[in-house]
Amino acid sequence: MKLHPKVRLSLRLVAAGILLQTLFFKFTAAPESVWIFTKLGVEPWGRIFAGLSEAVAVVLLLVPVTQYLGALMTLGIMSGALLSHIAILGIEIEGDGGLLFALGLVAFVSSAMVFFWRPRWSLKD
Repeated sequence: MKLHPKVRLSLRLVAAGILLQTLFFKFTAAPESVWIFTKLGVEPWGRIFAGLSEAVAVVLLLVPVTQYLGALMTLGIMSGALLSHIAILGIEIEGDGGLLFALGLVAFVSSAMVFFWRPRWSLKD
């Protein structure tokens, strides 16, 4: 199945927007972010590495030629985040009502659609 280019762009922007939004919290050592990575036992380096990885994924998602690599990278990052929520952190983080988990799911599904529903003969739209 092939997605319409405008739908593909929208999905890329959604995933990139979610990743960009969380960068602020990671790079400013927001209490929620520090709590998450402390609970995972990888504070501060895990938080910094996650932020850098997400920044790279955003750039790759936004550049048409590298969008599939960005989508694949986002799938990996979000898989780790979602599994961490399920196995260690819980769905709800510090009273957020599960918002962070839901945003992770949206980024995962958006990037999965970009990666898997593409023309097989081309890396570009």
